[in-house]
This record gives sequence, structure tokens and C-alpha cells, in this order.
Amino acid sequence: MTTPSANEKSFDQAALMGLINAIKEDPEVGKTVWKASTKWLGGFRSQAQIRDFTIGMDEPTGLGGSDTGPNMVEVVLGAYGCCLTTGYAANAALRGIDLEDIQIDLEGDLDLNAFLGLQTPQQCCPGYTNVRAKVTLKAPDATPEQIAELHEAVKATSPVGAILGRPVEVVTELHT
Repeated sequence: MTTPSANEKSFDQAALMGLINAIKEDPEVGKTVWKASTKWLGGFRSQAQIRDFTIGMDEPTGLGGSDTGPNMVEVVLGAYGCCLTTGYAANAALRGIDLEDIQIDLEGDLDLNAFLGLQTPQQCCPGYTNVRAKVTLKAPDATPEQIAELHEAVKATSPVGAILGRPVEVVTELHT
């Protein structure tokens, strides 16, 4: 894998500042709804349609799948890592910190007993009980204090981090 050039690492800061200013003027602008739809493809294979993007998912062969894509809990880890990456890139740019690289390695602890019906959800959490992210930032011109402040700001404002770390009301309706 090649490292992206400086131009490839840039983003539309003017668009981001425009959004920030619009939300400052009217906080209601910041209240958004995000959507996805999923479809079963057979076996444990499924796909998520998110805007114009299709993401295939499957279970590993050890869980009875055909391993044609990442499984859903892996996608959650990837989503958190990518959310953090976006947070570091945006917040560093807004603070005038030049980042050369962002690398995030994630892992999560998940007990399959509830998912497989061997224990009830009251006995065993069917989801992650711990998620760990190891963040490596390369910003040679930034002070350790700037990096620490950036890190704390990104952790505190990560939408996916908040989804994982706080109770979220989930409503799942059945339609036949």
C-alpha cells in the first residue's frame, strides 16, 4: 500500500467551515438523519446500501459463512477507526497541525454465547464488551501538548465512539 500524497490527504476545508458556520447560525442544521438499507443475499451473506455505496458482508467460515467480506462486528470496528481518522484529519487541519500519517489498529472483545443462543442476553452481552483503538499519529512539527489536546478532542467528539460508548435507543420494527 502506498502512502497518499499531500494533495490526496487534503479535504475541502472551505466546505467544512461552511457547515460549521451554518450550524453556529442555526443549531437545527446540525440535526441530521442518516440512512442505510440492507438485503440478504443467501447464507450469511448480506449487503448494505448506503447512499450510492454497496458494502458486502459475510461471516467467516469458522462461523458458518463463506468469508466473502468482513462481518458486521468487524465493520463496526472499521467504522470507528475511520471515524477517528476523519476526526484527526479535520481537527488537525482546523488547528493548523500538519499530519503526515494516521494509523489506527482496533480490536474488540465479543462473547459469541448470546449470539449463538447458548446464553441469554441477560447472562452474556451479545455485542462488544470492550473496544480498543491504538492510534499512531505522525505530526513532526506538532508539540506533544498539541497532539494530546487533538487526541482528547477527537475521542470526545467521535460520533461512532459515542454510539459505541453510550446507550442509544434502538427501535427494530417487524414488517411482513
